[in-house]
Amino acid sequence: MHVSSEVDALLDEMRKNGWESYVFGPRDSPHAVGLAHRWETCADVLVLHAEDDATAYRMPLCPDADLFAPGIVSWHYHAPAEWTIRAVLALPQPGAPDAPLAMLTPPPDCAVPSSLRRTMTIRPNPRRAHVST
Repeated sequence: MHVSSEVDALLDEMRKNGWESYVFGPRDSPHAVGLAHRWETCADVLVLHAEDDATAYRMPLCPDADLFAPGIVSWHYHAPAEWTIRAVLALPQPGAPDAPLAMLTPPPDCAVPSSLRRTMTIRPNPRRAHVST
């Protein structure tokens, strides 16, 4: 997946700030790339399908939560990659007065189809103990 230098720089910033990386499909030619930032009670998730096709959402972390097939979300956004990354990075931290709280049914683009998840590479955040998804 080719992305612009702006998107690549934003993705590097996310990784440096502790976001876990998921590559769906072959590492040299992925079908999609996911990043997740886990908070205590929720996770912020970004899924990149292409430079002009990205989705981000915040979901609760229930015991059997699947980061890439959420049952409910409290916020979601779908746009080109650069705007979607900027939107998820601008989300207030959970518990902040203006943090999203609503429980919404996620649109279909908030999930990575299981067919794309057959081959997956996970790079956990080295600063946190990895929790299975």
